[in-house]
Amino acid sequence: MEHMSNSFKSLTNRKDFKTRYNDLKKQVLNHPDVQAFLTKHSAEIEEGMVDRSLVKLFEFIEQSKNCQDCPSLAECKNLLEGYHPRLVIEGRMINIQYEKCPTKVIHDERKKHASLIKSMYIPKDILEAQFDNIEIEMDETSRIKAIGLAQDFVEQYNNGKHPKGLYLYGSFGVGKTYILGAIANELASSKVSSMLVYVPEFMRELKGSFQDSSLDEKLDAVKKVPVLMLDDIGAESMSSWMRDEILGAILQYRMLENLPTFFSSNFNLKELQHHLSYSQRGEEEPVKAARIMERIKHMAIPIELIGRNRRD
Repeated sequence: MEHMSNSFKSLTNRKDFKTRYNDLKKQVLNHPDVQAFLTKHSAEIEEGMVDRSLVKLFEFIEQSKNCQDCPSLAECKNLLEGYHPRLVIEGRMINIQYEKCPTKVIHDERKKHASLIKSMYIPKDILEAQFDNIEIEMDETSRIKAIGLAQDFVEQYNNGKHPKGLYLYGSFGVGKTYILGAIANELASSKVSSMLVYVPEFMRELKGSFQDSSLDEKLDAVKKVPVLMLDDIGAESMSSWMRDEILGAILQYRMLENLPTFFSSNFNLKELQHHLSYSQRGEEEPVKAARIMERIKHMAIPIELIGRNRRD
């Protein structure tokens, strides 16, 4: 975008400058955002302030606000990528301050999470997952039900409700993680931050977090993200400490704070409870496993996905 002062400099050299200037001023003053600002600050607006600030006001109306008309951060049309303008009064002038737009905020949060938690890595096909691209065959009633519930979740969440997450289970390759990715991308389009964590790698990563003292920071990020997706739970070899102090703490916090949580697993609920009952040392602790399962059942609707292996 050409700098606005250059546009005005060339404008003043034209013979029909006054006519064009008046047309430009009319365009600026007719803009609804400018009108709203002038009305709100009418007591502070001095005579001549609008004329002195016309360059800034024109710069303001030429840009997108709150990500309107911007399909993505990479295609941002504003002077500062990822920042939208806000009008302010400074002295005897109306000026512009730039603040992070919602898309930039979500992008930076994801980047921060990704740098903090390496197990957030998501394959490219999952990163680009969309509901419209999910393959559905006529006899796959379980997939139709799962996708319907996933779409209902997004709609309800965006309307300020607190719906339950889903516990998606089934054999390898039936598309559990892909559905989670589609939910995450749909939420992102509504400026909602989510995190999809591959549980086995996350547990391995936490074991190494004692060395750099990042355990608490990583746990906080996972516990407090608005929407969490725990992918492939049950595929890990879990110690009693991991089950009770890590997974238990995450689920307890999110349950109390009413933060939606999704799960995917090759195990149904009964099989997962059996898996969690045995520690790496072979110790059987059914009560502690049952405690974890009660939290999962409270937070998520179990849905079995039945279908062919789409990885083949």
